[in-house]
Amino acid sequence: MAGIFKSQGGFAVTPHKVSVCILLQIYAPPAQISVPFPFSSVAQHNRLGLFLLALTKSCDDILEPKLEELINQLREVGGLLDHWLIDHLTSRLSSLASPDDLFNFFSEMRGILGGPDSGVVEDDQIILDPNSNLGMFLRRCVLAFNVLSFEGVCHLLTNIGMYCKETLSNCPYGAPELDDTRNDLETLPEYESMDLENLVFEKVSEEIEARKRTTQSIPFHFHVPEALSGLVEDVDVLSFPKCKSTSKAKEGYSYSHSLSNTSRDIDPSGSAFLRTNWQMQGYLDAQAEKIEKFGSLFSLNAFELVLKQLQKMAPELHRVHFLRYLNTLYHDDYFSALENVHRYFDYSAGTEGFDFISPGSGCNSFGRYEIALLCLGMMHVHFGHPKQALEVLTEAVHVSQQQSNDTCLAYTLAAIGNLLSESGFSRTSGILGSSYSPLMSMGISLSVQQQLFVLLTESLRRAESLKLKRLVASNHLAMAKFHLMHVQRPLLSFGPRASVKLRTSPISVCKELRLSTHLICQYGTESSTKTTDGSFSTAWLKNLQKPAGSHVLCRDNESGNNSSELPFFAQPTSIPGSVLQLLGSSYLLRATAFEIYGSAPLARINAILYATCFADTSSSSDASLAYVKLIQHLAIFKGYKEAFSALKIAEERFLSLAKSRILLLKLQLIHEHALHRGCLKLAQQACNELGVLASSVTSVDLDLKTEASFRHARTLLAANQFSEAARVAHSLFCLCYKYNLQVQNASVLLLLAEIHKKSGNAVVGLPYALASLSFCQSFNLDLLKASATLTIAELWLSLGPSHSKRALNLLHGAFPMILGHGGLELRARAFIVEAKCYLSSPTFSVSEDPEVVLNPLKQASEELQLLEDLGLTILSLH
Repeated sequence: MAGIFKSQGGFAVTPHKVSVCILLQIYAPPAQISVPFPFSSVAQHNRLGLFLLALTKSCDDILEPKLEELINQLREVGGLLDHWLIDHLTSRLSSLASPDDLFNFFSEMRGILGGPDSGVVEDDQIILDPNSNLGMFLRRCVLAFNVLSFEGVCHLLTNIGMYCKETLSNCPYGAPELDDTRNDLETLPEYESMDLENLVFEKVSEEIEARKRTTQSIPFHFHVPEALSGLVEDVDVLSFPKCKSTSKAKEGYSYSHSLSNTSRDIDPSGSAFLRTNWQMQGYLDAQAEKIEKFGSLFSLNAFELVLKQLQKMAPELHRVHFLRYLNTLYHDDYFSALENVHRYFDYSAGTEGFDFISPGSGCNSFGRYEIALLCLGMMHVHFGHPKQALEVLTEAVHVSQQQSNDTCLAYTLAAIGNLLSESGFSRTSGILGSSYSPLMSMGISLSVQQQLFVLLTESLRRAESLKLKRLVASNHLAMAKFHLMHVQRPLLSFGPRASVKLRTSPISVCKELRLSTHLICQYGTESSTKTTDGSFSTAWLKNLQKPAGSHVLCRDNESGNNSSELPFFAQPTSIPGSVLQLLGSSYLLRATAFEIYGSAPLARINAILYATCFADTSSSSDASLAYVKLIQHLAIFKGYKEAFSALKIAEERFLSLAKSRILLLKLQLIHEHALHRGCLKLAQQACNELGVLASSVTSVDLDLKTEASFRHARTLLAANQFSEAARVAHSLFCLCYKYNLQVQNASVLLLLAEIHKKSGNAVVGLPYALASLSFCQSFNLDLLKASATLTIAELWLSLGPSHSKRALNLLHGAFPMILGHGGLELRARAFIVEAKCYLSSPTFSVSEDPEVVLNPLKQASEELQLLEDLGLTILSLH
């Protein structure tokens, strides 16, 4: 509600506000009883009221829609009355042909407000409460009109004409007499002789100069918006050419419409209405969120033109440099990003645009150097420079301690924790210092895993003490990921020890995930004031034309909108986007946890929940990760046909994401399917492309490197190059051990066991399989444990018929997990091994009980048939 109590200079009557007033007059006509004309039911009347409530709140936002957009919104909410509402609105606007018409119009507006002078009010009479949201909006409009000079009224009248003529001249609806009326208005000599633009601009310039002389500071207003309005028109043409109308263009991932709305920031009438500093800061924050959400899809050049014009008109708004830094950062322009982040802190000293830092904390005559270091470190993280990032962030820690900036210190510690968790470090001695743990100050050397645990614990403690709710939730997610991937070990290597089970704790993971979701109930206590009712209502109105509900991995069939329903349930909430992103990240981490633990149904449910509920607020990277998990589930449980069909849809939605997870998933599916069909040449090609993605020339994480090496070893195994496959797998194991990637080590050890099994060295393969089984037990990898048990059964079976009974017992022990959560290929493999066990047993006779062998073989055939249902046409996708 902060927008309602802005200064009077921040609220001006615009043509859009006049249109809203006309609709308010329809909603609450004076002296009418019961449901007013033309409404036929209370439901119709209430529907328009809710729409007007959103419209009045959106007027506090920096954006104002064109008349064409307002008409389209009326079509969505008007139902059977949409034509009448549109005709009445356009004809009423066209009737405002002189200043007297405007004076009479606003005089009529006073009559629909209730008050002590309104007389006797009937029980069912429609009248606006002056203190309600709609009443307050109407009072503000009347007051803003009353303080206008005659020149201002004429200027408003001209803008109304431009507002109508721009839209209705190219539309089949509207009043036919509009053009004649406007032509008469334009021929009046008194309007032709008035230089209203220069008059208003001179007044604004005089006011700014007066304030500059008295206070030596300029609170930013939006100077000369008509120039930027013309620029934005060019931006729309250059950045978003017309494309074919398809169903995907109307989905949430049709980014061109969103970016087009991002660039159109000015009143369509080109009027000289000012914008307050509050509005502009909120607008820039919204653009920052969109850059983070869309990443490289956000228009680089178009937004750069807008930023240049803003900087030209308001040099005191240093936040423009920070937006330019974010824009170039997500477009992977290292040198421009580095230049702009330096320029931002050179001009602002870090004192503008960081709401998580309290004004009195860590600010001295040298500015906030520690915040500049934090931003520089995060930039190095983004570009894949972990060593430089760690050095810069460590310096930020020291400066934050010297400046007693506890908030920046908490964020920096969290950033270092995330860096150690995501990037590979074999050692960090001499970099992190010794001020975070008594153990370090005692000279005790800690492993990277132990240092990560200390950093996460310290960051969480500081965030809780400073009541930084979002950072607390983020740290809980980091702790959950730590408990998921690492076995807790005692920090002390001497003294009395209690018995410790070297296992991960799923209970701790679930506890941290549950604590992270408490943010949804506490986000309102954070000191962010930029998320306004206006921006929320604007997003609500823009989403009226989106289809209700979310369709994941399916092609939408366009259907007519139900004119009697307003899809409120499909509209966004007023919760800040950063809070929704954190909440969505918890569901993504849940899906990852259940995927690791081996619970396929729960992993699928959480991925679907994220893709359904958080797709509109998530970044493109997180959204693509959810789709990757769902497609992987289809490939494992439904076959390659379903997976490649879903992959095609995902590629359309994430069309412009180069080197994205979707591209990696495509290569993985092609490689997997080629190995399954024995197409080794195609498998090697996919493996080579994975190797290019994992090249050290470009920034890459360890997960991608291990994935490329793992698939290279599998390709060599399929080609019966056992020594080369064993060499690559052994090198991969050493890499994972060096960087403490223990979960990946379990799969690598199982791969080594498979290599020795197929090479005929079952005795050599058993220790690797048993070691993999031990890793699976320590990290609660239940499904991988069942797969390792199946490999051990195969190894025992290859040692001779005398071990068939032991192999069969091992297999039957793993059957519940394999049949309950295993994929098609794993289940088929288990059935085949079961048949082999019976056939190898010296006590079994096929002639006596053939069904014992035929039934598992028949089930294996059915499972494999689903995998092979696609045929050779899949290979053409490569």
